[in-house]
Amino acid sequence: MFIEIDENSGFCFGVTTAITKAEKQLGQTGRLYCLGDIVHNGEECDRLQKSGLITITHEDLRDFRDTTVMLRAHGEPPSTYDLAERNNIEIIDATCPVVLQLQKRIKQQHTQNPDAQTVIFGKPGHAEVLGLVGQTEGTAIVIANFDEAKTLDFTKDILLYSQTTKSIDEFNRIISYIKEHISPGCKFQSFDTICRQVANRMPNIRKFSEKHDVIIFVCGHKSSNGKVLFNACKQVNSNSYLVENASEIQNEWFTNAKSVGVCGATSTPKWLMEQCAERITTMNNE
Repeated sequence: MFIEIDENSGFCFGVTTAITKAEKQLGQTGRLYCLGDIVHNGEECDRLQKSGLITITHEDLRDFRDTTVMLRAHGEPPSTYDLAERNNIEIIDATCPVVLQLQKRIKQQHTQNPDAQTVIFGKPGHAEVLGLVGQTEGTAIVIANFDEAKTLDFTKDILLYSQTTKSIDEFNRIISYIKEHISPGCKFQSFDTICRQVANRMPNIRKFSEKHDVIIFVCGHKSSNGKVLFNACKQVNSNSYLVENASEIQNEWFTNAKSVGVCGATSTPKWLMEQCAERITTMNNE
């Protein structure tokens, strides 16, 4: 049985940078606080925890003083930086450059036109989205999907942005709908803020899934990007299975399979996909 690991799967640039910064600090001090899970993958979080990474919440941060805290790639609202300054907390900022640029753009546009509806196409409550909403002092409207775009007030100016990991196709549908329904005299601007490194995973993973009899998609259960990419696999290959680690792989999935593809999300480490491929090889040999 042929087993292939998708070379285009695995950490995106932002996650790679965050983990590199964490490992560097851990190598120097043996301990580091991180605000929230450094990546939405339990296996990778466990690995770093063994090296001294301690995940804390925003509630924890309020009681911290005179220490060092890392901000993950998802980014944070201005209030987090303000709190850190008040409590003399040194920040290791691992915010993804793409997210950071988006934050600055939203803040600038909101300052210039505070009466406009700032709309963010994204997952409500997601860490990145919370950071984006914070740039508007909490006034931005979050829409999770195309249908929710219909609830906007089309008698006001609209500034539309997207969480960096959302679907380009759905974002374009939302743009078209708003253009058709915006009231005469009202201004509508859309900003394509979707990360192309992430967006390009969709067509690549569809092609990869078509090549194999069985697809093993490896990702953490908290990964929004993982759910989207796994659904793309499932659409083109019904023999697609989502696992968090190698122990969840079941032998009966590979009956009569001649080729197996192993792939994952932007939050999936390569070493974890390799472990899964090794497990499949062992099952096949047995």
